[in-house]
Amino acid sequence: MNAPAPPAEALRDALDSLLDGLPPRQASAAVERLIASYRGATPTDAPILRDRADVAAYAAYRMPATFEAVRSALEAFADAVPHWTPSGHVDVGGGTGAATWAVSATWSGPRPVTVLDWAEPALALGREIAAANPALRDVRWQRARIGAQLALPETDLVTVSYVLNELPPSDRAALVDAAASAARAVVIVEPGTPDGYARVIEARDRLIGAGFRVAAPCPHSAACPIVPGEDWCHFSARVSRSSLHRQVKGGSLPYEDEKFAYVAAARFPVEPAPSRVVRRPQIRKGQVLLDLCGAEERLTRTTVTKRHGGLYKAARDADWGDPWPPEA
Repeated sequence: MNAPAPPAEALRDALDSLLDGLPPRQASAAVERLIASYRGATPTDAPILRDRADVAAYAAYRMPATFEAVRSALEAFADAVPHWTPSGHVDVGGGTGAATWAVSATWSGPRPVTVLDWAEPALALGREIAAANPALRDVRWQRARIGAQLALPETDLVTVSYVLNELPPSDRAALVDAAASAARAVVIVEPGTPDGYARVIEARDRLIGAGFRVAAPCPHSAACPIVPGEDWCHFSARVSRSSLHRQVKGGSLPYEDEKFAYVAAARFPVEPAPSRVVRRPQIRKGQVLLDLCGAEERLTRTTVTKRHGGLYKAARDADWGDPWPPEA
């Protein structure tokens, strides 16, 4: 018997099959309309994703990027909690389930999973796609309005990805508080923009206030050393571009980089990185410049040269978002 495909490959194959029979122009037009429709407010009367064609086009376009961003955040979190595996998962506002795929790619094994979303077509399509992933075949896909009145079941892990930007401030705060009350660990991912970073920092502060410890990306649970308005903390995940991506964006490269901001926190002990690379490393002749956020609660730049031996090679291999120094 052939082994099942890795989650990332299985997801790509499942998404490719969604567009069979859907004219390319129709798919492109649906994606462009849906992108223009998202204005930062949760729909009150009906979901923006109206039918299967809408959801199929948008899932094929956005789900790979969401998957890679959430998986990057979860991998950093898993590094900080090496002896922990979630025994249950609730994905809030999960739509077609990108975060559930990312969790299954990070921690193997079955677990109870619930995806909550207001868009019934998205949930239906998520259920269809999940059939390609054995770990997700028993997921509960539940329609729920994401907002201040949302009640979450107790679970080990709650993910909230690309959701806070769709909510008014009062609902954002209530959702983070509900996640903190229901879960032992919370991972929140937002777009890697100044506004996305600001929402992550607000959520981070609420989680710390609720007794959580930050596991990633921060090396500490103190205040973020970045001065608001001067800079923002974000990271990048490489995403393979489909033909639909190229149609909509008019690009020719086989990949794009998804910028995202995130926080991962837990109620139990965590082992955060000593420091984290917060900018793309600058490789120069005989040296590498690394911008770091460290446990001493400040931003620093360190220069690693050939005189540092093996550390220099590690610095040349280091990537934006990696922990530093590398593990022995």
